[in-house]
Amino acid sequence: MDAWEELVTSALLGTDRRPPALSAAGAADGGAPIALLDAAALHTVRRRAGLRPGPAAPAPEPAPEDHRRPLPEAARHRLGLLLAGRAAPAPSGGRRGAAPDLAELLPQWLATANEHGFRAPASALPALLDAARARTDLRPQALALAGPRGLWLAGLNPDWKFALRGAAGGAALPDPADDEAVTALWEQGLFAERVALLAAVRAEDPAAALSLLRGGWAAERAEDRLMFLDSLRAGLSDADEEFLEEALSDRSRNVRSTAAELLAALPGSALAGRMADRATSCVSLDRTDGGATIVVEAPHECDAGMQRDGVVATPPAGRGERSWWLGKLVDSAPLSCWRERFGGRPPEEIVALPVADDWAGELHAAWCRAAVRQRDADWSRALLGSPATPPATGPGTSSLAERAQLLSTLPDGERARWVASFIAAHGLSEAFQLLGVCTVPWPEPLGGAVIDALDIARDAGSYPWSFSGVMGLAERCLSPDAASQLESLTALTTEPEDASPGAGGYWSEAFQRLVSTLRLRSQMQSELTHAQGE
Repeated sequence: MDAWEELVTSALLGTDRRPPALSAAGAADGGAPIALLDAAALHTVRRRAGLRPGPAAPAPEPAPEDHRRPLPEAARHRLGLLLAGRAAPAPSGGRRGAAPDLAELLPQWLATANEHGFRAPASALPALLDAARARTDLRPQALALAGPRGLWLAGLNPDWKFALRGAAGGAALPDPADDEAVTALWEQGLFAERVALLAAVRAEDPAAALSLLRGGWAAERAEDRLMFLDSLRAGLSDADEEFLEEALSDRSRNVRSTAAELLAALPGSALAGRMADRATSCVSLDRTDGGATIVVEAPHECDAGMQRDGVVATPPAGRGERSWWLGKLVDSAPLSCWRERFGGRPPEEIVALPVADDWAGELHAAWCRAAVRQRDADWSRALLGSPATPPATGPGTSSLAERAQLLSTLPDGERARWVASFIAAHGLSEAFQLLGVCTVPWPEPLGGAVIDALDIARDAGSYPWSFSGVMGLAERCLSPDAASQLESLTALTTEPEDASPGAGGYWSEAFQRLVSTLRLRSQMQSELTHAQGE
């Protein structure tokens, strides 16, 4: 038994039962226990010093060059503060205080820095990759700023391997015009590389991208076929119809469903025509009582043709079969077919028609999905109705989620005006989802409508916590120029008698945070746009 094992045995059994072999001088100074600890410390140092070094690993390849502009000094310092603020603990007691939330400003800062073509400083790359690892919403912008050096660094740390999955393995893609290099990477590359390559080729030559897909399509894994098919959403056109029709016969149900969804987004496709025939046979106009009423006769079965065109025979839990089948037929039919079906009426008149037998909700919901999929602004306006009309009594849909999707099909300015009118009529309690689809920064009159509604909510005497979601959006989405307009709201006001205790102080603090955040955003913008890169 060597000296170290003897010390371990004595420590386990106790120095009384198994005295260690120590010098008399060592034992006399403090007894056997102290001598044992001293000997263990000495042997520990000796064992560590005696380790033999392992073979040297090969040095990594040098980091690639990044020829983008470096950040200005002020912006570089700001990035460090934002990354450090990301990990700062939340304030205790549930109160956020009056200081800006740096973590929520990081996405906007990254987007602006990328717009101006800056590169991240090398010293910030580890923290930037850590931030992208923790928050998936940061990844596209964080990895864009990190650039090729960030991908190089990610290849050296398993914790950052996520960065390589969506970036073609960190390798540069070949020129889409280089047929030989494109073919080689398509046949031999990793899946992430092939997805990125397909997108690059499709942006330059859609026909060549389809040719890549056709080659070896049947041999691809089902999950890979699904991802490749999903990439066709960008730049979808009638030229894709033939390939998508073939995919309707795929052995994977998910692939078939995605192919049908894409074909339904092409109003001139054969599938859209088949769906139009089915849908219009189920929905008709009845004039027997002197007025016009929409009558619905939902399908009684889901035949093989419907299933091939993407209609899943078994509905989700809680949905009836016939209503489920009807919805799939109507939302896949081109919206143009309804004008002819209803005697040339425009969308707003069709949506306003009464629907018999409580089918209005199902029919309007399907039209909403069709308007969003086909990006039809006229139908979206009809289904949205007037923003001043209470949602529950509107002509189209009362669902805020559906309204938000419909708004996304409208031009930016019209979308902002509609939401501003909705807030003026109904306040902020139901506006959160609608605000989320408006362009940033909020243009007028939307910004003014939000500020006025917040002011009204404060005067009502309730706590600002009910509007924390909208307040958080305002911090990120209001124009920084609104800070001066909000300055007067930061003052502590006299609370009405029926107000919640202390509500005035909370509102004052919330407005102070909003003003300081807007001013910080203005300063960040100035640091990135007015200073010269080094």
